Amino acid sequence: FMTARYLGPMIEFTSDLGAITVDQIQGPFFAGWPDPPSPERHLEILRGSAHVALAVHEPDGRVVGFANAITDGGYMAFIPLVEVVASFQGRGIGSDLVRRLLDDLSDYYAVDVMCDPELQPFYRHLGFQPGTGAMWRNYRRQSGGSLGQPS
Repeated sequence: FMTARYLGPMIEFTSDLGAITVDQIQGPFFAGWPDPPSPERHLEILRGSAHVALAVHEPDGRVVGFANAITDGGYMAFIPLVEVVASFQGRGIGSDLVRRLLDDLSDYYAVDVMCDPELQPFYRHLGFQPGTGAMWRNYRRQSGGSLGQPS
């Protein structure tokens, strides 16, 4: 664990999901999503990830930021989600979360992120290069159902 002061309350960074409960990840996360994952689904997504970085607000134990990575086990990794609660944004927490994942993934050949064009400067300052990609989404599965099970 590493604790740092980010212009206010103490934030503890961890990759240990063992003691994290649904009550701690209420956010609000997924701002602007039309059908965001429930906190239960959110925790399930984090637990299914190969790597996770969490920012925990020390006074109350609430998770105020997270990033996760999925991998093939050694060559390629993908960072699908990086989120910081709006009231904690602009303090470097998101950058710190991504840097922690990149440290964990430093032996990988590639670490990719798909993001909207307006988010590219955030990733560029962390060493990412803009690229071209394509994506397919099954929006019916965005919020509901258990991982690996049809809804």
